[in-house]
Amino acid sequence: MTQKQKKDRLAKITEKLKEQYPDALCALEWQGEPWKLLIMGRLSAQCTDARVNEVCRELFAKYPTPEAIAQADIAALEAIIRPCGLFRVKAQNTKDACILLTTEYGGILPDTMDGLLKFPGVGRKVANLLLGDIYHKGGVVADTHCIRICGRFGMYPESLKDPLKVEKLLTPLLEPDEISDFCHRIVQFGRDTCSARAPQCSTCPLSELCEHALRQNQQAIQA
Repeated sequence: MTQKQKKDRLAKITEKLKEQYPDALCALEWQGEPWKLLIMGRLSAQCTDARVNEVCRELFAKYPTPEAIAQADIAALEAIIRPCGLFRVKAQNTKDACILLTTEYGGILPDTMDGLLKFPGVGRKVANLLLGDIYHKGGVVADTHCIRICGRFGMYPESLKDPLKVEKLLTPLLEPDEISDFCHRIVQFGRDTCSARAPQCSTCPLSELCEHALRQNQQAIQA
């Protein structure tokens, strides 16, 4: 496909996803408090959003402010964060991020990529999530769902797994004001229909717009 064909197809996919998921909600329950999304985004690495939500209910009940986490005992943080995996580094990142947030930024998250990347454990994926949900400055959140599904759509080879390359390829194909919501909808679509191991191509509402599904159908006809 040409760049224009990809953009046109992704626009149609975006509209279909809007019909299927009218409310484009972040799977992380951050309750409208930016500092909580900062922490939850970090904890979500190699962990499910459901587990992060569960862990953070306990974490935020015990430490209801970034100042409280900044002053927390690291062993106590580790004990709570342990179910998220990589708990030692995540606990240290969480504490250090809250120290930075409260001492250098007055509790207000910066609204730039460069500013957010200064926080421990924050990469472009989490920074784009923060920019999109908090400041409505859309950036592609190239998580596993987004990478897998947009590859299947035909936006790039399915073998491509590099988040930065995916972000750069998808950004010009999406309307800036659609990016953040598109990424949230893709996560839900990935859970409901286009899973990693068993995509439901035969019943997928996007199958006619998906290279993977079209290829699967063609192979079935030839067989």
